Amino acid sequence: MTEPSKTRTSFYRRLYVAHLISQGTDTIPAIMVATGMPRRTAQDTLAALAELDILCAFEQTEGARHLQGHYRISDWGPINPDWIAANLPVIKETLGYP
Repeated sequence: MTEPSKTRTSFYRRLYVAHLISQGTDTIPAIMVATGMPRRTAQDTLAALAELDILCAFEQTEGARHLQGHYRISDWGPINPDWIAANLPVIKETLGYP
């Protein structure tokens, strides 16, 4: 099998992070644990979701101190989350995630 393109891995990484958020792995530390990504890569991937028209925002926990909360997807835009779930094994294999 040939190496996947940078475009494909970048796209799949964004889809996988969006999937994780929708399944409750919705903080930067949790995403880092689930994927092995460095903090900056996780942050950059979250920021890049908007490029796919996936609306994802940080929600502060009521009454919590600064920056305590989680991310939530409010709109998937043109992306079908059922497709992501159905193709999760291929996405994870392409990205080298367990």
